[in-house]
Amino acid sequence: MRPSPPMPGEGARERRLAEMIRVDHAGEYGAVQIYRGQQAVFGRSESKSHTARIIADMEAGEQEHLRTFDRLIAERGVRPTLMAPVWRVAGFGLGAVTALMGEKAAHACTEAVEDVIEEHYAQQSAALQGLDTELKDVVDRFRQEELAHRETAIEQGARDALAYPLLSAVIKLGCRAAIRISEKI
Repeated sequence: MRPSPPMPGEGARERRLAEMIRVDHAGEYGAVQIYRGQQAVFGRSESKSHTARIIADMEAGEQEHLRTFDRLIAERGVRPTLMAPVWRVAGFGLGAVTALMGEKAAHACTEAVEDVIEEHYAQQSAALQGLDTELKDVVDRFRQEELAHRETAIEQGARDALAYPLLSAVIKLGCRAAIRISEKI
Protein backbone atom coordinates (compact mmCIF):
# COMPACT_ATOMS: atom_id res chain seq x y z
CA MET A 1 0.00 0.00 0.00
CA ARG A 2 1.37 3.42 -0.97
CA PRO A 3 1.44 6.21 1.59
CA SER A 4 -1.17 8.86 1.03
CA PRO A 5 0.02 12.20 -0.34
CA PRO A 6 0.36 15.04 2.15
CA MET A 7 -2.67 17.17 2.80
CA PRO A 8 -2.54 20.76 1.52
CA GLY A 9 -0.51 22.87 3.92
CA GLU A 10 0.95 19.84 5.70
CA GLY A 11 4.61 20.44 6.44
CA ALA A 12 4.37 24.12 5.48
CA ARG A 13 5.70 25.30 8.86
CA GLU A 14 8.76 23.06 8.62
CA ARG A 15 9.43 24.10 5.02
CA ARG A 16 9.22 27.80 5.93
CA LEU A 17 11.57 27.37 8.89
CA ALA A 18 14.00 25.44 6.68
CA GLU A 19 13.88 28.25 4.10
CA MET A 20 14.65 30.82 6.81
CA ILE A 21 17.61 28.87 8.14
CA ARG A 22 18.90 28.13 4.63
CA VAL A 23 18.75 31.77 3.50
CA ASP A 24 20.23 33.12 6.74
CA HIS A 25 23.07 30.61 6.52
CA ALA A 26 23.69 31.66 2.91
CA GLY A 27 23.61 35.34 3.84
CA GLU A 28 26.12 34.97 6.65
CA TYR A 29 28.35 32.89 4.37
CA GLY A 30 28.15 35.62 1.73
CA ALA A 31 28.94 38.34 4.28
CA VAL A 32 32.07 36.50 5.40
CA GLN A 33 33.15 36.27 1.76
CA ILE A 34 32.58 40.02 1.20
CA TYR A 35 34.77 40.88 4.18
CA ARG A 36 37.43 38.41 3.03
CA GLY A 37 37.49 40.12 -0.36
CA GLN A 38 37.90 43.50 1.29
CA GLN A 39 40.62 42.16 3.57
CA ALA A 40 42.48 40.78 0.55
CA VAL A 41 42.83 44.38 -0.63
CA PHE A 42 43.13 46.37 2.61
CA GLY A 43 45.26 43.82 4.44
CA ARG A 44 48.11 44.48 2.02
CA SER A 45 48.40 48.20 2.72
CA GLU A 46 49.78 49.71 5.93
CA SER A 47 47.93 52.94 5.14
CA LYS A 48 44.62 51.03 5.20
CA SER A 49 45.28 49.24 8.50
CA HIS A 50 42.54 51.17 10.35
CA THR A 51 39.93 50.06 7.82
CA ALA A 52 41.35 46.53 7.77
CA ARG A 53 40.90 46.31 11.57
CA ILE A 54 37.29 47.53 11.37
CA ILE A 55 36.52 45.01 8.64
CA ALA A 56 38.24 42.22 10.58
CA ASP A 57 36.04 42.98 13.60
CA MET A 58 32.89 42.89 11.46
CA GLU A 59 34.02 39.67 9.78
CA ALA A 60 34.51 38.08 13.20
CA GLY A 61 30.88 38.87 14.00
CA GLU A 62 29.73 37.36 10.72
CA GLN A 63 31.85 34.26 11.43
CA GLU A 64 29.99 33.83 14.73
CA HIS A 65 26.67 34.17 12.90
CA LEU A 66 27.78 31.61 10.32
CA ARG A 67 28.80 29.13 13.03
CA THR A 68 25.36 29.51 14.61
CA PHE A 69 23.61 28.80 11.32
CA ASP A 70 26.02 25.91 10.61
CA ARG A 71 24.82 24.42 13.91
CA LEU A 72 21.13 25.03 13.11
CA ILE A 73 21.55 23.49 9.64
CA ALA A 74 23.06 20.36 11.20
CA GLU A 75 20.69 20.08 14.16
CA ARG A 76 17.55 20.58 12.13
CA GLY A 77 18.59 18.67 9.03
CA VAL A 78 18.18 21.65 6.71
CA ARG A 79 19.71 21.44 3.25
CA PRO A 80 22.12 24.36 2.70
CA THR A 81 21.73 26.43 -0.43
CA LEU A 82 23.11 24.91 -3.59
CA MET A 83 24.27 28.42 -4.50
CA ALA A 84 27.15 28.50 -1.97
CA PRO A 85 29.89 28.23 -4.64
CA VAL A 86 28.33 31.15 -6.52
CA TRP A 87 27.91 33.22 -3.34
CA ARG A 88 31.54 32.51 -2.43
CA VAL A 89 32.84 33.95 -5.68
CA ALA A 90 30.27 36.75 -5.87
CA GLY A 91 30.78 37.80 -2.24
CA PHE A 92 34.56 37.78 -2.43
CA GLY A 93 34.42 39.62 -5.76
CA LEU A 94 32.04 42.27 -4.43
CA GLY A 95 34.27 42.79 -1.42
CA ALA A 96 37.45 43.05 -3.46
CA VAL A 97 35.95 45.36 -6.09
CA THR A 98 34.46 47.76 -3.55
CA ALA A 99 37.75 47.78 -1.62
CA LEU A 100 39.63 48.58 -4.83
CA MET A 101 37.22 51.49 -5.29
CA GLY A 102 38.36 52.81 -1.90
CA GLU A 103 37.58 52.70 1.78
CA LYS A 104 34.35 54.66 1.49
CA ALA A 105 33.06 52.37 -1.26
CA ALA A 106 33.86 49.34 0.89
CA HIS A 107 31.89 50.91 3.74
CA ALA A 108 29.07 51.76 1.32
CA CYS A 109 28.98 48.06 0.43
CA THR A 110 28.68 47.15 4.11
CA GLU A 111 25.95 49.70 4.67
CA ALA A 112 23.92 48.48 1.69
CA VAL A 113 24.26 44.81 2.60
CA GLU A 114 23.47 45.37 6.27
CA ASP A 115 20.49 47.55 5.39
CA VAL A 116 18.94 44.72 3.37
CA ILE A 117 19.83 42.10 5.99
CA GLU A 118 18.36 44.18 8.80
CA GLU A 119 15.13 44.53 6.84
CA HIS A 120 15.15 40.79 6.09
CA TYR A 121 15.75 39.86 9.74
CA ALA A 122 12.97 42.24 10.86
CA GLN A 123 10.51 40.48 8.54
CA GLN A 124 11.66 37.08 9.77
CA SER A 125 11.36 38.15 13.40
CA ALA A 126 7.74 39.13 12.86
CA ALA A 127 7.00 35.86 11.06
CA LEU A 128 8.69 33.83 13.82
CA GLN A 129 6.59 35.33 16.61
CA GLY A 130 4.95 32.36 18.33
CA LEU A 131 6.43 29.96 15.77
CA ASP A 132 10.02 29.25 16.82
CA THR A 133 11.42 30.98 19.91
CA GLU A 134 15.03 29.80 19.43
CA LEU A 135 15.27 30.99 15.84
CA LYS A 136 13.50 34.27 16.66
CA ASP A 137 16.01 34.96 19.46
CA VAL A 138 18.91 34.28 17.08
CA VAL A 139 17.43 36.50 14.36
CA ASP A 140 16.72 39.33 16.81
CA ARG A 141 20.24 39.25 18.27
CA PHE A 142 21.90 39.09 14.86
CA ARG A 143 19.68 41.90 13.59
CA GLN A 144 21.01 44.19 16.31
CA GLU A 145 24.59 43.24 15.44
CA GLU A 146 23.97 43.91 11.74
CA LEU A 147 22.57 47.34 12.66
CA ALA A 148 25.80 48.05 14.54
CA HIS A 149 27.83 47.11 11.45
CA ARG A 150 25.68 49.43 9.33
CA GLU A 151 26.18 52.30 11.78
CA THR A 152 29.94 51.72 11.80
CA ALA A 153 29.99 51.84 8.00
CA ILE A 154 28.05 55.11 7.99
CA GLU A 155 30.41 56.60 10.60
CA GLN A 156 33.35 55.58 8.40
CA GLY A 157 32.05 57.58 5.41
CA ALA A 158 29.92 55.10 3.46
CA ARG A 159 27.64 57.83 2.15
CA ASP A 160 30.59 59.84 0.86
CA ALA A 161 31.59 57.12 -1.61
CA LEU A 162 31.78 58.04 -5.27
CA ALA A 163 28.41 57.34 -6.94
CA TYR A 164 27.00 56.25 -3.56
CA PRO A 165 23.31 56.16 -4.58
CA LEU A 166 24.02 53.97 -7.60
CA LEU A 167 26.50 51.73 -5.79
CA SER A 168 24.11 51.25 -2.88
CA ALA A 169 21.12 50.55 -5.12
CA VAL A 170 22.97 47.93 -7.19
CA ILE A 171 24.30 46.13 -4.10
CA LYS A 172 20.86 46.14 -2.46
CA LEU A 173 19.28 44.74 -5.61
CA GLY A 174 21.84 41.95 -5.71
CA CYS A 175 21.31 41.14 -2.02
CA ARG A 176 17.55 40.97 -2.40
CA ALA A 177 17.92 38.68 -5.40
CA ALA A 178 20.35 36.44 -3.49
CA ILE A 179 17.86 36.18 -0.62
CA ARG A 180 15.03 35.04 -2.89
CA ILE A 181 17.24 32.57 -4.72
CA SER A 182 18.77 31.10 -1.55
CA GLU A 183 15.39 30.48 0.07
CA LYS A 184 14.53 27.94 -2.60
CA ILE A 185 17.73 26.70 -4.21
